Amino acid sequence: MRKSLRPRSKWAVLPAVVLLVAACGSSSTPPPTAAPASAAPASAAPASAGPVGSPAALNYGHYSGVTINVATFTGPPIATPLAQAASQWENLTGGRINLTEFPFSDLYQKEITDAASGTNAFTVYTMASSWMGDFARAGYAMDLTNLAPNYPGIQWNDILPFYRNVSALYNGKIYGIPFDGDMLFVYYRSDLFAKYNMQPPKTWDEYLSDAKFFNGKPLGPGGSALYGSCNEMARGGVGTWLFNGVLASYTQSLGTSQGAFFGDNMTPLVNSAAMQAALTFWKATLQYGPPNQQNLDQATGRGLMAGGRCALNIDWADMGVLQLDPTISKTQNEIGTAILPGSTQVLDRSTGKLVPCSATTCPYAIDGVNHAPFAAFGGWTGVINAKADPQAQQAALSFLAYVSAPGFSNWEVTQGISGMNPFRTSQTTDLDVWEKAGMTSAVAQNYLSAVQQSLSSPNVALDLRIAQANQYTNTIEDQAISQYLAGQLSVQAAMQQIYNGWQQLTDQIGRSQQAAAYAASLGVQK
Repeated sequence: MRKSLRPRSKWAVLPAVVLLVAACGSSSTPPPTAAPASAAPASAAPASAGPVGSPAALNYGHYSGVTINVATFTGPPIATPLAQAASQWENLTGGRINLTEFPFSDLYQKEITDAASGTNAFTVYTMASSWMGDFARAGYAMDLTNLAPNYPGIQWNDILPFYRNVSALYNGKIYGIPFDGDMLFVYYRSDLFAKYNMQPPKTWDEYLSDAKFFNGKPLGPGGSALYGSCNEMARGGVGTWLFNGVLASYTQSLGTSQGAFFGDNMTPLVNSAAMQAALTFWKATLQYGPPNQQNLDQATGRGLMAGGRCALNIDWADMGVLQLDPTISKTQNEIGTAILPGSTQVLDRSTGKLVPCSATTCPYAIDGVNHAPFAAFGGWTGVINAKADPQAQQAALSFLAYVSAPGFSNWEVTQGISGMNPFRTSQTTDLDVWEKAGMTSAVAQNYLSAVQQSLSSPNVALDLRIAQANQYTNTIEDQAISQYLAGQLSVQAAMQQIYNGWQQLTDQIGRSQQAAAYAASLGVQK
């Protein structure tokens, strides 16, 4: 990202060495371009070739003379695999793709302005699925309900149910083609946990206890002191997403449709004992982290974890794969993955207090612990401009099918630099895919088990998918958390500041409008 920008991507800024590798060509070979093939049914399996598999032997159509314009964010993550797919798709179909990259902090505004102004310069908008509501409600996104499930090559039913039925949908209709899956996990040094006969933390209290145990021990590279916890917290980065992964386990316990952020009439849940517990935990981790951890950015945090300096951290599925990259990792096949820890107490929304988990308050608890795996960011998806030329729309659907299809994406999700995380059933069940990428069988099973357990939870917490969602969390909430960590606000003042800011923003946009959007995003019919 350019230094003048405040990156808000889940990747923020990757270590410089990783960016250099991506810019000069990954050390791993991407799947080769498939030769044009005759038409085949949608259920046809992809042809096996290359390190993982080449794109499905299907006819993606003929689009000579058709150009589609695709908006995405400044890579290498996401932009690099899209560029690879574009080149291969052009060879297959004769069509042309113009890929335009914007800094992530500008991407939403560029895309929504293009659609709202009627400029319609772009055929495809790549976006966080959490943005889809803004485009779908306004009629900017093409309805794919009758197209995507049966489109040759996509293999729609292979897309994991969560991404197929939540991330791709808004208000019951399909508007996006997923090509990435986003969920937060806890990562731990499996070699060190095994050495001390320890299990990954199941609660946030255990997380703190484990971080305290390892902090300062000479277990880092060359006998260097280990940090107990390395979570990115820098303002303007990804820290608020990580924090909300903690908060959700306190605020949501009755299933995804309950929601983790608002109660009745869009009343924020942030001025409560749940928020206090989450903030207290977040600040407590500072004592077991690297110096000035409240300003730790994602590049540095991931470098510390992959470099063997940390015992624990919270991250997306990228970390499980980045450990395989020899250019940054000293922990190859030594980082374990687990479902986000949870809480034995949850919020009573009528009182604002925490109550113990029971069969009533936490019906989905595991051994008395309420887990709320957080689908932070929601995953990258492709949305087709509803006002684009019909032939360009057809070409766009063909291209997105190509990017999403197992033949292309199965390889990309194993590459840490791609930014694409597992989003298909085949990607979470086929160990061969991961072993060919360098994972041992045991590490692959552990990694995929955590993905499967998280995605299959009936209590998955969704990122906000309402108007100006980014303003709520990554501006108002982010600022207050940063001030709290810096000692500029007390925990009570931080909670009140977020509450007031959210209430004012909701009133400004329209409370009834936001309530309807929030309910729709959770799949609640009102």
